[in-house]
Amino acid sequence: MKNVMYGALLALQFLTRLPIPVACPWTPETRRWAIRAYPLVGLLIGALLAGSALLLEQLATPAPITALLLLSLWVAISGGLHLDGVMDLADALGSNQPLERRWEIMKDPQTGSFAMLALLFLLAWKGVLLWALLHYSAPLWWLVIVPALGRWAGVALLILTPCAHPRGLAWSWQQSLGLRDVLFALVPLLLLALVFPALGVWLIAVALWVALVRWALLRLFNGINGDMVGATIEGGELWLLILMWSWWQFVTALPPGT
Repeated sequence: MKNVMYGALLALQFLTRLPIPVACPWTPETRRWAIRAYPLVGLLIGALLAGSALLLEQLATPAPITALLLLSLWVAISGGLHLDGVMDLADALGSNQPLERRWEIMKDPQTGSFAMLALLFLLAWKGVLLWALLHYSAPLWWLVIVPALGRWAGVALLILTPCAHPRGLAWSWQQSLGLRDVLFALVPLLLLALVFPALGVWLIAVALWVALVRWALLRLFNGINGDMVGATIEGGELWLLILMWSWWQFVTALPPGT
């Protein structure tokens, strides 16, 4: 039971900037339970976002301001952890260099123009999609599940895709993990799907996203690293927001009573 608790706290410490003043042991068991808790941390982030959206709605805050505040909170809670992965991957891909040079660019601490463009467009699209979903009164439980599904996508990619090099944080995590950990991490989402059956559609969408990203990264980099896991989480969240906006547009366009 201690390993479960420490694992959950490790996940919170790693994925958020919430103050958790507890020294957690770094062992194979705690790492395994931390990975399994990733979607639960995502649900916590999503609940904070949805709660904030409800509060701002009660204060009659305009949708554009609400969207910007929610996006700011989203980044603040995670400390921009996964945005760094998006930026590093964008610089490597944008360089159009041979494989070894792409890996060198990913490790370079300097920020290039492709990284800045990727960050700008990612945040802009997230903000605009949040605005659109708020404007059309989409159900807020969608906002709760997006961070959870995004983090499950990161778990699935990390466990199901070999690391390109036998070093780094991602490789260290992989030594403790197996296929059953992907399934354990999925349990809270499957339970939620019993309450919200539409969640099953989004689970399939995320699984397709992971399969596509895995194929692309193996082809382009012969494996993954921690930055790519972070970029998969951010990209998965954006992918879900796009799908949810498209679906809600379709639903609201239907004639009444359809």
